[in-house]
Amino acid sequence: MFECEVEIFQVRNRQRVVARLCSMTEIHLDAFEQNWKPLLMGSIEEDQYWEWRSKQRIYGSQLGAESYAIEYQGQLQGLMLIQPLGYRSWFDPNRRIIYVHSLATAPWNRPTIQNPPAYRLVGSALLEFARYRSQELGYGGLVGLHALPSAESFYRRMDMDECGSDPDKDGLIYFEWYVPQPISPDWRDEVDWEASDSDEGANDDV
Repeated sequence: MFECEVEIFQVRNRQRVVARLCSMTEIHLDAFEQNWKPLLMGSIEEDQYWEWRSKQRIYGSQLGAESYAIEYQGQLQGLMLIQPLGYRSWFDPNRRIIYVHSLATAPWNRPTIQNPPAYRLVGSALLEFARYRSQELGYGGLVGLHALPSAESFYRRMDMDECGSDPDKDGLIYFEWYVPQPISPDWRDEVDWEASDSDEGANDDV
């Protein structure tokens, strides 16, 4: 089981705190059901009907798929599913990418549900980790995803290239890091702490 330390931003105390990024487990899926889902249902969030256990069963069981979670003080703060195999760059089909199937931050980290949010930069840390995995696998840091409309501005702030609407994905806009900045020896240094005033919501490939 993979795990490492990452920094996220605690809004109340206006300070960085050390969180745990690790492989997703049944404990995290239970936490989603018990703690996230009741807050998401009935909200305006576009991912309110997501079922992470189903996502893990469908996408997480695919060859090569990886799933991750971020925890802080025993509380689930973010989830991500990625696929390192079978996806190619929109810009150059000869190059492989890490494809982010799904990424979400906890409801209490979203200003639309709790304002001010509890933590920021959870999604940023997950996305930077996907870029690190791409670099580690020899893909040059290339990462692609389809964003829900409410998350589009976040991916623009993360300097991902906007590649247009994809008719094969219900018109969702495809974003890609094609020429990312070089990854430092410690990928956690790459998180842009000034990327946004509020943390990201979610993305998905439906």
